[in-house]
Amino acid sequence: MKTVTLSPARLDELIGRFSDARIAVVGDFFLDKYLDCDPEIEERSVETGRAAHQVCNIRTSPGCAGVVASNLASLGVQTLYAIGIVGADGEGFDLRNRLNELGCNTDHLHTAADRMTPTYLKPRNLRDASLAGEHDRYDTKNRTETPAAYAERVIESVDAILPQVDALMIMDQVEERNQGSITDTVRKAICQQASNLKSKVIFWADSRRRICEYRHVMIKPNEFETLGRELWLPGETVELETLQPVVEQLRAEVKAPIFVTRGSLGMSVTDPEWTLVPGVQVEGEIDATGAGDSASAGAVAALCAGATLAEAGLVANLVASLTIEQLATTGVARPEQLPGRLALWQEQQLEDGD
Repeated sequence: MKTVTLSPARLDELIGRFSDARIAVVGDFFLDKYLDCDPEIEERSVETGRAAHQVCNIRTSPGCAGVVASNLASLGVQTLYAIGIVGADGEGFDLRNRLNELGCNTDHLHTAADRMTPTYLKPRNLRDASLAGEHDRYDTKNRTETPAAYAERVIESVDAILPQVDALMIMDQVEERNQGSITDTVRKAICQQASNLKSKVIFWADSRRRICEYRHVMIKPNEFETLGRELWLPGETVELETLQPVVEQLRAEVKAPIFVTRGSLGMSVTDPEWTLVPGVQVEGEIDATGAGDSASAGAVAALCAGATLAEAGLVANLVASLTIEQLATTGVARPEQLPGRLALWQEQQLEDGD
């Protein structure tokens, strides 16, 4: 079993090529909407006597597939496309604006009058920057199946964009089947394109519920998803001797490399041989929101820059270790932060080897 290596010079070489990458992200674009509330000026409703939380600031940012786009832009990728379905509502307007501010082309982010823009509404205490300052979240998602006509528009956009990009990232984030931008029909069409194009375009998929249904596409399941589990306990892990044979069987079915994430332990990569990619150990409070999406962005940016699969896994770990340190937001990593994080990772590997 191999372990990965990456020199500072090699990392600089990869970072220098990030700007040349052309990447499309297709899937479930959400809006993350933060309401910063001040508890010191909280009021009471005269009519009901209930608390009236006072919002002093509203922050919006792209969520889910949008987190991937945000991290790609932050890493320096200059050619970005968003493909998906949003509603004809204020949230869709804000989401499109935030993506455009990143330099992301939204011509293929289709507006549907009878769909809602998926939104995570996140009220929080502006006087408490820790995770304890978060209030209960309110989720807006479509609760009916995506009409076939909308799925066809997504497929048409994918077909139109593929000749213009180096990578297509599929972010299949809506848990309810056929209620998001990636329906069964869309997934099948993308997998067929991946089979047709072979190595001409990098295909990368992440999915909360259907990761094992992809074929001819690199996938990024976590260690529990590879075992078919939907729930797991905080801090729980899967032993490598249990994990490896299951992943190897899945690799044979998917017919493409697999990146298995393992939380703070990092990840394992299947090709060209089973390789361990240790994670960066981070001290202090962390916020894992969007960590997997930022890891995907780092990996695909690195692959477009010519990284090996194992090198891409390490870049993914470096990126995620930076984003989880940013509390109460879906963080991003910048290219200039990566060399210092690589140095920290190398120090930790030396310590572990003693």
